[in-house]
Amino acid sequence: MPATRRNPIKTTGPAARGAQSRLAFGSHSRITKPSLPTQTKKKDPALVEDLTRAPSSECAPTATVEVVVQERAKGEVVKVHKTKEEEDAAKVSDARVKKYWKTVEDERKAPRVHQQDLSLHEKILRHFDISSQYGPCIGIARTKRWKRANGLRLHPPIEVLAVLLKEEAKENTKTEVATVDELMA
Repeated sequence: MPATRRNPIKTTGPAARGAQSRLAFGSHSRITKPSLPTQTKKKDPALVEDLTRAPSSECAPTATVEVVVQERAKGEVVKVHKTKEEEDAAKVSDARVKKYWKTVEDERKAPRVHQQDLSLHEKILRHFDISSQYGPCIGIARTKRWKRANGLRLHPPIEVLAVLLKEEAKENTKTEVATVDELMA
């Protein structure tokens, strides 16, 4: 014997309170879902003029994306005083940095193919960028990311901070921006 329903489904009229509304298609198609009344907004003539005006040479951007990203990175790095970690990183020798990179490379099954032309510092910083255990790298300066990870006790490598401080001493502000951030900008 076929199962019977206790509550027959209504085929017309509005949906019962709490029930899902239905869309009906056909001669009496009517959307039964509630909708907000459309409001007519008056367009601001100044806004319309700004949007329709063709860009002139005087308002064309003169800065490239790289400059904007570097300026944002400069603004994020605020130098207050040297922390204990920064003092420890300043004591890290180049031999220790090379030893750190050798241990990272030894963990890999195959050598890196497309990074032969990069410096050791850039390789270390790119590896730090792709290490997701230290948090997101997009939209944050590398030094700020390292300090954030250290503050959260994620134990970022001190060698990365040493590389960042050495590049900062050379006044190389490009190292503060993650490679992924440059690609996304």
